Amino acid sequence: MSRFSVVKLSRSTVLWGLLTLICMVLIFCFSLDNAEISARKSGEVTESIVKVVVDDYSELPEKKQMSLLDKAHHIVRKTAHFVIYTMLGFFASCTVGKRRLFGKGSLSALIFCFLYACSDELHQYFVPGRSCMFTDVLIDTSGAMLGIIVSVVCMNVFGLIRKRKNRG
Repeated sequence: MSRFSVVKLSRSTVLWGLLTLICMVLIFCFSLDNAEISARKSGEVTESIVKVVVDDYSELPEKKQMSLLDKAHHIVRKTAHFVIYTMLGFFASCTVGKRRLFGKGSLSALIFCFLYACSDELHQYFVPGRSCMFTDVLIDTSGAMLGIIVSVVCMNVFGLIRKRKNRG
């Protein structure tokens, strides 16, 4: 008998783990962009959103358009942090599997996401024009926490549906 035991992973654990890894790679790739490229990408997204949200955007004076874009740009960038880490939190949480919200599994997923956010900000410190901001770590971790909460709620709802289906 071998001294090493083999851990068998379910298909769903492998799938969620793969989605977690893909999300991590996506975050890493976004963080590779220097300040100019990052600002250009988020600026394009911001302009598209502002054009949809503000009906008369194209009729506004250029100075007013620029003011709107400047205000919206910061919100879009921080929202992007929050959303991508919400996805990471969701995927990491689903990888851990069914459990209570205030249990070791949820805490493990949250700590994992927090540490990844820290490493991501540290990575950005070494990218030209980018900075390392603890406020972004807090935004990222908050997004991850929302993803974890949503995943636990979804797992419990689907568990109840499955239980009722099996009884009936």
